[in-house]
Amino acid sequence: MHPKLILIEGLPGYGKSTAAQLVYEILTEMNMGAQLVLEGNLDHPADYEGVACLTQAEYDELSRTCGGNPREVLSAHTTCQDNYYLVGYRKIINDHGPLLPKEWMGTLARKDVYELPLAQHKELITARWRQFAERALTEPDTYVFDCCFIQNPVTMGMIKHDAAKDYMISYIQELEAITAGLNPLLMYIEQDDLEHSFRKAVRQRPLEWSEGFIHYYTSQGYGLRQGHQGIEGTLRVLEARQKLEGIIYNRLNMDKIKVNNSSYDLPAYKQDLAGRLAGYLERE
Repeated sequence: MHPKLILIEGLPGYGKSTAAQLVYEILTEMNMGAQLVLEGNLDHPADYEGVACLTQAEYDELSRTCGGNPREVLSAHTTCQDNYYLVGYRKIINDHGPLLPKEWMGTLARKDVYELPLAQHKELITARWRQFAERALTEPDTYVFDCCFIQNPVTMGMIKHDAAKDYMISYIQELEAITAGLNPLLMYIEQDDLEHSFRKAVRQRPLEWSEGFIHYYTSQGYGLRQGHQGIEGTLRVLEARQKLEGIIYNRLNMDKIKVNNSSYDLPAYKQDLAGRLAGYLERE
């Protein structure tokens, strides 16, 4: 059975999104149906991006503060799950921003799924993965996911909340169990020099990205507890994250492949990915 899910993971700046795009191209060239889901996709089938989680009381209060078209917009972008109201507020902003009360945005951003207490966040994310896995079993395509299987849980758990190592390992093992029926393949992207790769990303990406990244990694959770600051402190947090992800990788029983992208040679990178993927598929 060919994999119905290919997971691309690795540290920031290592070439995950590029790898995901290349894997999608390779599958397409092999005449395999595929769907590519990159980081930041507002319609992510197994994760939440730009989605707020409200209780019924919070949702009713938000709805009560407006009428007419804004209320209809809110309802159209809201789904219910158990006792929660999930509001796709980033989509609302993109599609209807000028029509909305400004106080809405602050309220919804504070209730983002990735701003919730860790236990509640994990509950929502694992439920989302279960829904995806059940649906994907009935579909013909192979999904290619960028960074949501290891990176997002580790970022939320370790970076934001300084969760215990065993908690993080069991969290991702639970996701592994949920997706087992999809015959998943994990492709983990590596680099020889973490510091070089991160500083390269800082130079090449917008200043807003690096400032936001450094602040996120040092102002809360693990980084804050360890007293790390600035770009040097961020590197220390990334080193700790790399160590944790190495432990997680070794504990996973799913099919997995490591790919080194230190050369940043795009044709060679694609060739390596294609060879690894072809070799894996031949064994299936």
